[in-house]
Amino acid sequence: SQFIGHEARKLEKSLKNINIFLLVSKMAAAMVEMDGSIMEGGGQILRVSAALSCINGASIRINKIRAGRGTPGLRPQHLSGLELVRDICCGNLEGGSVGSTEVTLTPGKIKAGNHTADPQTAGSVGLLLQVSLPCALYADGPSELCLKGGTNADMAPQIDYTIKVFKPIVEKFGVHFNCDLRMRGYYPKGGGEVVAKVSPVSELSPVNMTERGTISKIYGRSFVAGVLPYKLAKDMATTATRVIRREIKDLYINIQTLQEKDMACGSGNGIIIIAESSTGCIFAGSALGKKGVYPDKVGFEAAEMLLRNIRHNGCVDEFLQDQLILFMALANGISRIRTGPVTLHTKTAIHVAEQLTQAKFTVTKADDENASNDTYIIECQGVGVTNPHF
Repeated sequence: SQFIGHEARKLEKSLKNINIFLLVSKMAAAMVEMDGSIMEGGGQILRVSAALSCINGASIRINKIRAGRGTPGLRPQHLSGLELVRDICCGNLEGGSVGSTEVTLTPGKIKAGNHTADPQTAGSVGLLLQVSLPCALYADGPSELCLKGGTNADMAPQIDYTIKVFKPIVEKFGVHFNCDLRMRGYYPKGGGEVVAKVSPVSELSPVNMTERGTISKIYGRSFVAGVLPYKLAKDMATTATRVIRREIKDLYINIQTLQEKDMACGSGNGIIIIAESSTGCIFAGSALGKKGVYPDKVGFEAAEMLLRNIRHNGCVDEFLQDQLILFMALANGISRIRTGPVTLHTKTAIHVAEQLTQAKFTVTKADDENASNDTYIIECQGVGVTNPHF
């Protein structure tokens, strides 16, 4: 009987080793390699790759991270985003340190609950939401994401854009989330805070945004915060209104001017102008003030950006394009979106989405009577990812 017991233990140990080998082999087989230096070559590859890895449950190794940038590798805001995804999916992150040029994310099960990300810089809160929101949609219950950093940061969507433009459009896919702006934070301190409450979905619906209609409403906000004088806000708004009036003469342009004191950490100034169409399309132009830049120039830049995004007769602006690609890939069915010139960010998001899912995208020139030389249709056969908890 001792001999039988010894042999049984040996057999059990062998079976355990075989199971471990099979599990490791399966993980190795499922590991996807992503070159972080291709195309846009920045943080967007990280965000789309990490979110899809989390949702698909497939491990991913991203190398050559931001290889072409002045400071290659992860910056604090990128690391915070990856750590946030790791926490949401109870996963494992290797190579997670500032300056790292290679990371491996091994996702686990997506769990509901409260999650916090704080890069302790003015890194964009909007970009933290970009990477985490899709993951939270596939959790087993509601999630609360406390995101800290810069709410109005350069080279990233202002939080006002996220709330006023991104949110109502992404809701067309069946996404539901609330965004509570608790504190604004500006470069270089950061210190802003946004709390997003996300409801899970069973699956995402496809969208069809191909009819622009006419521009029916233009409004915005021009702000100063901290020690900067209120006159800057008025000057930005006055210039922006004057520039828009040259092309759009028959609409009232309502740009509010504000001085923020209690709700802001640090000093900053900027403007965002939003246009809505008769069919529910939303566009925006925005700009932030910098030391030595006259407020007139800031207002002019935002107005020109808005007009540029209206002229092409698309249904989304150049900054929303790439943010919708991941949702189109995950949706159950065919989505079609009419856009202006397809940006490098959008081409990058399409490339990553096709690498990591079975989604198929086509980009064709629009040829209807309202199309310009720069009007395109992005079409996607989504994969219809379902939430296993529903």
